[in-house]
Amino acid sequence: MTIYFYKSIEPYGYLNNFHKSKFIIYDLEWSNVEAAYQSRKTLDQKEIDKIYNSVSPREARNLGQLVKMRSDWNNIKYQVMKECVSAKFKQNLELAKRLLSTENEDIVEDSKIDSYWGCGADGKGLNNLGKILMEVRSELKK
Repeated sequence: MTIYFYKSIEPYGYLNNFHKSKFIIYDLEWSNVEAAYQSRKTLDQKEIDKIYNSVSPREARNLGQLVKMRSDWNNIKYQVMKECVSAKFKQNLELAKRLLSTENEDIVEDSKIDSYWGCGADGKGLNNLGKILMEVRSELKK
């Protein structure tokens, strides 16, 4: 069986980056992966602060689309996402248990509009978020 998720809808909504979960990374406590991830797109502290203080993951995402993008972003975005997702699950025991309960199932972000992080409209996207979740799950098993 393959696990598909996209929005914060159960039973797999906890896999979504918009899911509310507190964790510490980059010397700050975040309430969702989306905000932490979006904050790393820029080196401008004012823009980082705006994203940190955003009222929702959607606002953080929207703000992240407007920042002055750091020049190395395309080279580091996968690693940044992995750091954020790892922090979320490694600092939240209940979420870690839920991720481990997916055992060895494939995990796919069922995003029709994102072929980098999700499966894309044709189902042939890179599914990098799903891959990261499976990598983090493997690390938690150890």
